[in-house]
Amino acid sequence: MIDAFDRLLADIQELAPAIAARAPEIEAGRRIPVDLIETLRSAGLFRMLVPKSHGGLELDLREALDIITLLCRIEGSVGWAAVIGAGSAVFPALHPRETYDEIYRHGPDVIFAASAAPMGKAEKVDGGWRVTGRWPFASGCQHADWIYGACIMHEDGKPLPGPAEGAPLVRVAVLPARQWRIEDTWYVAGLRGTGSHHVALDDTFVPQGYFLDMASDQSCLPGPLYYAPRQLISIMHNAVAIGIAEGALDDLVQMANSGRRQQRAATPMRESEVFRHELGRIEADLRAARAFHEVQMASHWRHAKAGTLNDETQLIQGIQSSVWIATTCVRVADTCFTLGGGSALYDNSPLQRRMRDLHAAAQHFAVSQRHYGPSGTLLLDSSARSALVV
Repeated sequence: MIDAFDRLLADIQELAPAIAARAPEIEAGRRIPVDLIETLRSAGLFRMLVPKSHGGLELDLREALDIITLLCRIEGSVGWAAVIGAGSAVFPALHPRETYDEIYRHGPDVIFAASAAPMGKAEKVDGGWRVTGRWPFASGCQHADWIYGACIMHEDGKPLPGPAEGAPLVRVAVLPARQWRIEDTWYVAGLRGTGSHHVALDDTFVPQGYFLDMASDQSCLPGPLYYAPRQLISIMHNAVAIGIAEGALDDLVQMANSGRRQQRAATPMRESEVFRHELGRIEADLRAARAFHEVQMASHWRHAKAGTLNDETQLIQGIQSSVWIATTCVRVADTCFTLGGGSALYDNSPLQRRMRDLHAAAQHFAVSQRHYGPSGTLLLDSSARSALVV
């Protein structure tokens, strides 16, 4: 019997040529075409992390990340749409159960958009909060069903104190997508097809139960996917970077096997000793990134099943893996672009698109180089070193 993962994987593999062929359309339109979104919805992509109790597939972490990696290998913006639209399904469990049930009232195929930047102001009122704000990087907002935006919480016009000394309280609000205003701002270098426009709310009432705190709220659902969702963000980024880098390597190998000979080159690309050396070197880099991802993913899933994932050490190690993997995959894509020669400069070259997409993904705050700092601090703390085993 074919299980849910195998069926979804097979469906996406069958769609791969059609998705790849639409890459220029996706780039030009700066969004994923609606019919493609609906095809992926029908295949079950957006229910892959939804619990079986609500009609979802409830894939395990490895299976879901394999789907994301495959989509990113086919086309980066489509893979990113999967990370945000489907991957965000782990977060609503931090709402009260009645809110969760409302979100999935019409079935499991719900698509999310979200912005983690705390650009909203939430003012306390009876029964909830009045929210005003404008949020960047709301990937997939044009096809989303629900949208999240982080807010600084206020009472009587003053920010409420958060758990960290000197920092305000930040919580994340969700509302149906129809209540948000979308501003056409997504004119960018990479991941152009993600439609990551600004979204806005103007003095909009948000009920108390429609806010969540990723760090402290308790899951309303059982299961390892739902009680520590912020720990999964870094692992999802790893799947994106590896998938796009694998796609770049695929494109370069295809170019070399086409018999291409660059101008003034003594031999075709595939016969060049220098080319073969560089190809082998970047494949080693990519294999190392994949291995790191596999180890970190297995560690996270083991802790998730044991109920020990919601831990600062696990969060820091997950982010450390993301920073290194993103940097390594950018280097792979850059080298693929360089080896592609002058033809890689053109818009119809997948090599330059992959390079741009990976640089865009690596600009995300979640994989910033500054996040190496906490890893170093943790290593220096002798009391924590025993926990540094993945």
